Amino acid sequence: MLRFLARRMLLLAATLWIVFTITFVLMRSVPGGPFSSERRPPPEIREAIERRYRLDRPLVEQYFGELGRLMRGDLGMSFRLADYSVAEVIAEGWRATATLGLVALAFAIFVGGGAGIVSAARPGGVVDGVVRTLSMVGISLPSFALAGLAVLVVVYWMRLLPAAGWGTLPHVILPAGCLGCVYAAEIARLVRSGLMESLQSDWVRTARAKGAGRWRIVAGHALRGSVGPLVAFLGPAVAGILTGSVVVEKVFAIPGIGYHFVEAATTRDYTLAMGLVLLYTLLLGLAGIAVDLIQAALDPRVDLER
Repeated sequence: MLRFLARRMLLLAATLWIVFTITFVLMRSVPGGPFSSERRPPPEIREAIERRYRLDRPLVEQYFGELGRLMRGDLGMSFRLADYSVAEVIAEGWRATATLGLVALAFAIFVGGGAGIVSAARPGGVVDGVVRTLSMVGISLPSFALAGLAVLVVVYWMRLLPAAGWGTLPHVILPAGCLGCVYAAEIARLVRSGLMESLQSDWVRTARAKGAGRWRIVAGHALRGSVGPLVAFLGPAVAGILTGSVVVEKVFAIPGIGYHFVEAATTRDYTLAMGLVLLYTLLLGLAGIAVDLIQAALDPRVDLER
């Protein structure tokens, strides 16, 4: 276990360094900079600003200076939000992003898992056909397209929920549903296929021969043996929901870290964009480690050392 964790943490550290290097090069390769605008300041003011943020230094010196600062745990100050550090922006936006992500994940598990179970319990029926059709549509439809359609139908035509904002339960329902629909469709497909395979196993045949009912067989015997693929999917799904909230937060004007990430990219806020990219990379890496640990706990055949 300790060897596995040490190896994975070293791999995660190397991944963070590679992502940092690629992001640094890409951001500096784009024409312009964080202080480029239509109204150009006087040359002396521009030089003073660049000197303050060390943008007048050679790129190699900027690279190692920023890398050293990040290794000390200092994410730096935001270029465009002059009174805020990157850590403060993340701390303020994290609550909204985490709330949106948890509600979307709960929606995906509840709706997708329930649909998959009902579909597998009566294969070939009308409900099974509807679930499979909706699953394919949900997987194929991107969240930003679904968000635009939901705003048009639910907000402007039906007038049931607010179009944007944050702070109350009605503000959470629509973006969380749009964000969780894609993952609900994938979960329904995984649960259905896993249950269909488990229902053909020897222990299920034995339970059926003893006279166990349909739903008792599904819930008490087959479901536990079919959660492996679902657990493997949930790790990347959690990270994907957090990173996928970037577009949804922008569409619904939610003040989360995804919204700040879009703003940092459009305004070329180097430090804020770098901090958020590394945060998303860290979340993806930790989610992968957590999935491996959970799979090892559920299945004794999984050898973490290998």
